[in-house]
This record gives sequence, structure tokens and C-alpha cells, in this order.
Amino acid sequence: MDHTANTVLVVEDEAEIREMLSFTLSRAGFTVWEAESAEQALGMLDRQLPSLAIVDWMLPRMSGVDLAARLRRDAFTAELPIIMLTARGEEADKLKGYDSGIDDYLTKPFSPRELVARIRALLRRAGKPDDGAINIGGMTLDLRSHQLRVEGQPVKLGPTEFRLLEHFMTHPNRVFDRAQLLDHVWGRSIYVEERTVDVHVLRLRKALKPFGLDKHVETVRGVGYRFTP
Repeated sequence: MDHTANTVLVVEDEAEIREMLSFTLSRAGFTVWEAESAEQALGMLDRQLPSLAIVDWMLPRMSGVDLAARLRRDAFTAELPIIMLTARGEEADKLKGYDSGIDDYLTKPFSPRELVARIRALLRRAGKPDDGAINIGGMTLDLRSHQLRVEGQPVKLGPTEFRLLEHFMTHPNRVFDRAQLLDHVWGRSIYVEERTVDVHVLRLRKALKPFGLDKHVETVRGVGYRFTP
């Protein structure tokens, strides 16, 4: 699947810190997924993507830096925003963290308010809404109620068409082949034939057609599909 709206994955082996982060983020309106090791996090990320990950540097077995580097190498998780938590404040360590592909860095102890502010800033930079709605060209996709509105009117979409449109609207003007769409929208743990993508794109266009918006979902010959606002 693609990014699940307003969700933060916390990868932290110390239970007290994990609980503090979960409490802080839940109060700020985020849904929190918890993992106590890099391996557990990878298992969760194989099924769906959160909006952002907070990763502790010092994890058992696989470190947070190694986890970040691995996520950056995988096309499915390459664009996942990552904030690294660490007790290390030294310049060389920060550079090592950034080299692994992290987006931001917080040294313990930190204020919960600063963490929430950093998350919101990073989500804005990454183009991921933190208010649960995406607005493009007269279309509003409400990620909390799973509803599409066009010029204020509700439009009926099936769950797969909704996820497909969410992926397109959060990645405008980018071409995706069918295999990439299967990975991002259906999830890699599910086996679906590539032509299934075509069926759901047709259904999505059919739902958008009464509003003249079906043309925004373009077929790129020999490649796949693109959403053009």
C-alpha cells in the first residue's frame, strides 16, 4: 500500500521512551505504530507505509543507521521520511546519520513539542498532509473518513480506487508502471496480476468522469499511468 495517512512508525527498543513517544504523538493526532527492533520494523514496512518513521540510533542487532540505509536502498521505502533519535550529539555522528539517508536528527533528551514540530515540518516538506486531507484541482481526498469530494460533492469510490487515487494525488506528474502500483497500492505481500491495475484505473476514471476529471489519470503508452493535476 502507499503511505497510510497521519501515521508514525516508532522504532525504539527502550519501552519507556517508546511509550513516551507514543503518548506524545497520539496527543498530537498521529496514529502510532511501534517496533522494538529494526527487524520488527522491516516486517511491518513490508505490508504498508506510515507517513514517517522515527528511528533510534542504538537498536539491538541492526542499528538505526543501518536500518535507514536499507530503507533508502529499497524502492518501496526510499522516500519514507526518517527522523533519527540519538544520545550522540557529535558532528561526525550526525554526518554519518545523514549519509545513511535520514531527513532529520534529534539528540536526547529532546522536548516532545520540538519533536512534533519537526515531524510536521518534515511532512510538509515531503508533501504529505498532516491534517488528513489532500486538495488538488477541485478534488479533496479526506484520508480519515476515506471520502472523495469534488467541488464539495461526495464521490463514491471503492477502497482500492481510493488508495490508488491517494497514491496518484501524493505523487503528481510521476509515471508509475503496473508493478510499482501493485507494490505501493496493494502491498508486496499480496499477489495480484498486473492487469488488475488496469481494471481499477478504469473504475477510478469512471467515478471521476461525471466531473470531467477522468482525463487527469493518464495512460503513458508502454509504461503505465500518471496523474496530472
